[in-house]
Order: sequence, then C-alpha cells, then structure tokens
Amino acid sequence: MSSPYCERAVNDAFESGRALFKFISRNDAGVTGSHQYGFYLPKKVWKLFTPLAPVKGCNHKHPVEIIWQSGYKTSSVVTWYGKGTRSEYRLTGFGRDFPFLNSDAVGSLLVLIPMELSKFHAYVFDLEDDIQEFQVSLGAEISGTWGVYEFGQDHIENMEECIDRRFRNFAASVDNFPSGQCFSDATREALLECIKDYLKYPVDKQLVKAVESEYALFKLVERRLCEPQIQRLFASVDDFIKTAASIMNRRKSRAGRSFENQMEFVLKNEGIPFDIRPTKIDGKPDIVIPSANAYNDESYPVEKLFVVGLKTTCKDRWRQVLNEGKRVPQKHLITMQRGISSNQLGEMAKANVSLIVPEIFHKHYPKSDEMKLKTIKAFVSDVKRAIII
Repeated sequence: MSSPYCERAVNDAFESGRALFKFISRNDAGVTGSHQYGFYLPKKVWKLFTPLAPVKGCNHKHPVEIIWQSGYKTSSVVTWYGKGTRSEYRLTGFGRDFPFLNSDAVGSLLVLIPMELSKFHAYVFDLEDDIQEFQVSLGAEISGTWGVYEFGQDHIENMEECIDRRFRNFAASVDNFPSGQCFSDATREALLECIKDYLKYPVDKQLVKAVESEYALFKLVERRLCEPQIQRLFASVDDFIKTAASIMNRRKSRAGRSFENQMEFVLKNEGIPFDIRPTKIDGKPDIVIPSANAYNDESYPVEKLFVVGLKTTCKDRWRQVLNEGKRVPQKHLITMQRGISSNQLGEMAKANVSLIVPEIFHKHYPKSDEMKLKTIKAFVSDVKRAIII
C-alpha cells in the first residue's frame, strides 16, 4: 500500500502537468568520492528544471526553492557544468542536515515537480509500493535511471523503424488486452525480426532490451484500448474511480509479468532446465533449477539446486526469498533494481542471498567487500557449470 506522500506527489504532478523522477545513484549521494556531488539532472529535458540552456564552455547557476515531502525547504541551485570535459546539470545546495544525500538513499526514487519557474516540490521514496504506485498513476516509467511525465506527451522510446512498425501493427490488431505472455511473445518476435544477431547479444543486454521494449508495446496497446474509456461521459464518481482503478491495476501487474516472461526466455534459450512457481515447494519460489522433482529428491545434491527469486525491484522485498525453498541455504535473487545501499548489500550477503543484476546497472551499486554482484551471464555460467549442461 502506498503512503500519503505518494498520493501528494501524484496530485502535485497532475497539478503541474510535469515531473522528473530518477533513482538516486551512488554518484548523486557523494559516496563515490568524486567531485560530482548533488543530484544529476538529464540535460535532454533541461526545460523541465531551468530556463538556462546547456552551453558548452561555460558554467551557470539557477537558484530554486524546493519544498520537500516533510515540509522542509531548501534554497538550492541548478548548476550547469559546461567547461572542460564536463557536460551536465546538477541540483545542489541542501544544507548540512539534508537527509537524502547519503548511502542509505541510494536506489530510492527522487521526484522533482516544477510548480513555478523557480519553485519545486520534491519527494524521495524508498518503498517499492510508493515507487511503483507513482509511476503507474502517471502512466510514466523509468527507462534506464530516469523518467519524465508531461501531460499530453508520449514518452514511448524512439525505436528502430522496424520494431515500431511491428508494434503498431500488433496494437492495431487487438480488441482486448492480450495476456502478459502474449505481450512478451510479440515483443520478442519483433526484436528477433528487426535486430540482426539479437540472440548473439550478451544475455544481460537481451533481458534489458526485451523488458524496456515490452513496456513500449504495452503503452501503444493501452492508448488504443483505453482512450475510449477515459473520453466517455462517466455516469458517476464511482464509475470514474472503477475505470481508473482497472487501468492502474493492469499497469501494476504488467512490469512483474514482463520481467518474469523475458527471464524465462533467457533461461530456455540458454538450455537451462527449470520449473516456474512449483506449488509443492515450501515458500513457492519463482524459479527452481533444474526442477521441482530434483528439489524434492533428497538424494539430489543441494549444490546442484538453485532457488531463484525474480523481483523488478528488491530494495524492501528481498527478504521474501529467505522463506522460499528452505532446503537450499544459498538463495539467488535476480532484479532490475537500479542500485541499493551498501548496508542492504551487506544484509543480503549475511543472509546468503546472491544478487544478480543486468550488467548495465552495476555502475549504480556501491562496491562491497561482502557482496559481489553477479551479471545474468555469470549466473547462467554458474548454473551450467553446476548442473553440467
């Protein structure tokens, strides 16, 4: 269940018609030791947070007032760094006791909402329910490390012409929402047809590309099927709320299904045997390798068993995997989370959880002596070596 702060953030975004949101990185929080302290702001959407355009060869500052979720105000600065090798915007100036620029904030969602030219409302969410609810409510989703909401604007990724053609043809062919599996299959078919040597991509790149592309396809279908619902005259407030709830619930469930389906394809394509959510295993894990029968066979070596959890984000729900498949002490968790704190990594390591993250997201995680992140490729290699494929 989302918090009241999340509801306020959504209302502020609707009132403003604009919002910028991003996962807080280690570089943002100043835990990398670099000089690039403060929240990085993407210059591609600079008009959302400053009237001063990026100019190579000069630096400039734009003072702003920010009201944070607790009512705390800061007199901050949007600074453009264009001299030398730097080419970026940073949001700085928060005061000595500011609570959101430290290692514990890494992986949390920063929401920045322009209310006036130099006045912003800002929120920081660290719970998965809030992070998911905010994006679902606005119909906007992070691609990479940041996302944008602008009323009336379409933020579907500008894909290759071939993929776009396939996706639009698919959207035009459906009269009802397809199943999650159908979305995943259609996405994969488009990628296989339109991207040469797609299956020769590293498995980490395959997974990220498939998940992000499926979201673009979902948005096309949603727009086509849902616009008549939201443009009609509602019979009552209850009618409106029921329609909105149906759309939001569909969005909430989409991301998890997409991630699971695309990860299953990676395993199948790599020739790894597995069972999905076997009911006869304690805790009902997402994936058991090589099979539920092997798990339930007491003579089968534990070191050849893998109990795997799949979570799009894991910042506050990773502990759920500890109660799944208790015969296997070492748990594996595959996630699309863009960074968490070093303390959380340490807790996972102590709990015998191995964290597996697509390689492109590793740069958003702190270095840890206790937890060594694995790529999807490394995990696949470990499994093949253990079960001798």
